[in-house]
Amino acid sequence: HKSTVPVETGEKVKEIIRRNINKGADFDVVSNPEFLREGSAIKDTLEPDRIVIGAESEKAIEAMKRLYGPIKAPLIVTDIKSAEMIKHASNAFLATKISFINSVARICELSGADVEKVAEGMGYDKRIGKAFLNAGIGFGGSCFPKDSQAFIKIAEKYGYDYQLLKATNEINGEQKKDFVDKIKKAVGNANGKTIGVLGLSFKPNTDDMRFAPSVYIINELQKLGAEIKAYDPVAMEKAKDIFKNVEFCNDAYEASKGADALLILTEWNEFKELDFKKIKSLLKAPIVIDGRNIYSLDEMQKYGFTYVSIGRKPILAD
Repeated sequence: HKSTVPVETGEKVKEIIRRNINKGADFDVVSNPEFLREGSAIKDTLEPDRIVIGAESEKAIEAMKRLYGPIKAPLIVTDIKSAEMIKHASNAFLATKISFINSVARICELSGADVEKVAEGMGYDKRIGKAFLNAGIGFGGSCFPKDSQAFIKIAEKYGYDYQLLKATNEINGEQKKDFVDKIKKAVGNANGKTIGVLGLSFKPNTDDMRFAPSVYIINELQKLGAEIKAYDPVAMEKAKDIFKNVEFCNDAYEASKGADALLILTEWNEFKELDFKKIKSLLKAPIVIDGRNIYSLDEMQKYGFTYVSIGRKPILAD
């Protein structure tokens, strides 16, 4: 099996197969977790960081080694339970790293430090690494939210209270709430205001809306009486099944037109190359609230925006 599954799944699968095949028939169960990222699955398959094989027989191990023969990557051969645990622990660690930098961002905002500089300084330490140190509005998607909850349940089953991972999920939820507070502070009373939204999918290069921060944020703004205009390069068809009373736009400029503020919720590359003079002329008020820190403070100050981001000092328009 390749997906994130509870520890002992391999044993259960083995029992089910044994009950349902001819007595004495030879078979093996292998845990071979994949570590693919949405948006780069082919590259991750052909150039993996490592290959994990959990098996109980030499025959199964040799078969898997032959299967992966053409791919040059470290090969970890282990028992089935450990292979299942590697997948859980990897996803839990990455989710925790995201919540860690987001909690640091909150302290940066309170103290006047810049989380982008802090993350850069941390990332050069090889023991820490640069990946997943991007402060933002929290993780979403089909893996981290579901897998972290599942890992907490697995721990409970064995009598362990997984407080660290519970805190990871709690911080992730707080990031979205805090972002809504930033919007309310920037626009005042949201009732009757028009908010432009750029980015709906949980991350760029996918149309996946599962646990996307945009869902919580837009729903909260609608509860406050805001009108929403939204644009995403690929996720709008899926978003139409989720959101009611949202005006879906053809591009970032249409979403900006007449808006009292513009939100960045997904860091699509095309949003990094917008014509800011044009954006400013289209907005009713020059307010940009960036949940992904894709613009520099100097750039936004130069264009005369009120610019609120994550873990950095806000820029106020003159």
